[in-house]
Amino acid sequence: MQFYADKRVFITGHTGFKGSWLSLWLAQAGARVIGYSRPPEETPDSLFTLTSLAGRMTSHYGDVGNFSELSHVLKEARPDVVFHMAAQSLVLPSYESPVETFATNVMGTVHVLEAVRKAGGVKAVVNVTTDKCYENNETAIAFREDDKLGGYDPYSSSKAAAEIVSAGYRHSFLTSEHIPMATVRAGNVIGGGDFSRHRLIPDIIRAAQSKVPVNLRHPESIRPWQYVLDVLHGYLLVGKALYEQGESYAQAYNFGPDESNVTVGVVADQLVKAMQNPVTITHGKTDTSHEAHLLKLNNIKAKTVLGWRPRLSTHDAIETTAKWYGHYLAHPQSITEFTLEQLTAYRTGIPA
Repeated sequence: MQFYADKRVFITGHTGFKGSWLSLWLAQAGARVIGYSRPPEETPDSLFTLTSLAGRMTSHYGDVGNFSELSHVLKEARPDVVFHMAAQSLVLPSYESPVETFATNVMGTVHVLEAVRKAGGVKAVVNVTTDKCYENNETAIAFREDDKLGGYDPYSSSKAAAEIVSAGYRHSFLTSEHIPMATVRAGNVIGGGDFSRHRLIPDIIRAAQSKVPVNLRHPESIRPWQYVLDVLHGYLLVGKALYEQGESYAQAYNFGPDESNVTVGVVADQLVKAMQNPVTITHGKTDTSHEAHLLKLNNIKAKTVLGWRPRLSTHDAIETTAKWYGHYLAHPQSITEFTLEQLTAYRTGIPA
């Protein structure tokens, strides 16, 4: 995507799974990437660490909860485009640390948007929330962008609150100050390099490494599984549209797969088969925390307004993900090259 060449792009949460892939993509596209995030986990199992991303961009370690520091770094960065991705992004940990979850996801969003206002010169803001921001009554109807917001668990409700904060800032400040901002809501994103706990694929990989069984809490649950680069392509299209077209694109956008009935159990079985690595899978709920069993996402708006489409089916997304982890387990010393090969292969298949 040539648009981002020589653009100054500021990313919060650049050390995370999606943030690392986005930083790699933008650096490969010739953007000047500045990141602000907590340090990566102190483990070699981090995509940011594995790919030596700190040497490919300007990386600042900090917390979006620290407004003074964040505001200073963002102003010094002088970004053209801002991607706000920093978050506490897991459902189960949100039950364990609800105060931190709300502080990061709600006030962190406030801090980023206020820092953008104070910095001046920002041409586009892409605020990453989640598909779980909707009030989910678990019907078979896929959520559209104008459906009611809500959330049963602290993570989901904090992201719904972040959407409300975003709308308030847009109406109260950003529109009049000519800073177009959109929110983007993606489904269950999969791809190589995710090592987060309490996520299906990383848990299976750890089970394969340790040669222990992996337990599926809800194998029958349906989620909108999609490939990480498909999602990031959508985010990049939103940033480009905001920069070039302004407020007419300052809306909410769903990014989800075309398939709508893929269960947790199917994903687990296909991944293990594709990796050709025997992992024993057990079924059984191990806690009392609420998790939605059915979630579907309508992607028509992104297709019609942005010209976006998911390039990989859910099946192909799982196969591509399995190849990354298979390479990592067998040849960890060359995982940077393999990661860049996957990124280049994807990028060459989309319009410039």
